[in-house]
Amino acid sequence: MSEQPSPELRERALRIRERLLQVFGMPDRPFLPPVDELVCTILSQNTNDVNRDRAFEALKARYPTWEAVRDADEQELAQVIRVAGLGNQKAARIKEALRRITQSQGRITLDFLKTWPVEKARAWLEAMPGVGPKTAAIVLLFSLGKPAFPVDTHVHRVTGRLGLRPPRMSREAAHRWLEQVFPPETYYDVHLNLIRLGRTYCRPRNPRCHECPLLDLCPEGQRRTRGGQAPSAVGGEPTGE
Repeated sequence: MSEQPSPELRERALRIRERLLQVFGMPDRPFLPPVDELVCTILSQNTNDVNRDRAFEALKARYPTWEAVRDADEQELAQVIRVAGLGNQKAARIKEALRRITQSQGRITLDFLKTWPVEKARAWLEAMPGVGPKTAAIVLLFSLGKPAFPVDTHVHRVTGRLGLRPPRMSREAAHRWLEQVFPPETYYDVHLNLIRLGRTYCRPRNPRCHECPLLDLCPEGQRRTRGGQAPSAVGGEPTGE
């Protein structure tokens, strides 16, 4: 990436982080073991948290071990996790991920990645089918304690509206960009609080700009509240992993 965030942008990002902490506080997210996090994140693709959790609970209730999931009939697994949507696709991705971990380590564990540099661990995860930058970053940040910044649809939308990234930057490119905008020690709370902001105020359609506690820090919100309500290039919802 040739373009770099300016010092002014980094300074403004810290002000936004502090405001988010004032409004929402420090997030408290459960930390799952790395393999659990990987499977749960695959289940989360293109669905909501409720259906993701229901599918994950159904999977854990049906299969006593990850080895049992790896060796399960693929169609049966697809039915078990069907509430998360795309059951056939996600069953194939989960089984392939567990097979690859087994082939690499002789057993199903990702603990070995804890000792690897973040870029090496990221590349290893992203080499698996269905594991893109967001899924890899979630596992790295929340289960392996690595400095990675996950970008989902909420984070991509909100950071665009806040002017924290170039307007037309893809979600994939935004991962590395935002890792430069924010200090590593802030990734955890910024990621989660941006999601909360996106769900509470900065919605895809009809955002609650007049009520948003970050309005004074948001170029898009200020544009909208001056009377121009047409969607801008930074306001759209991306698709994909």
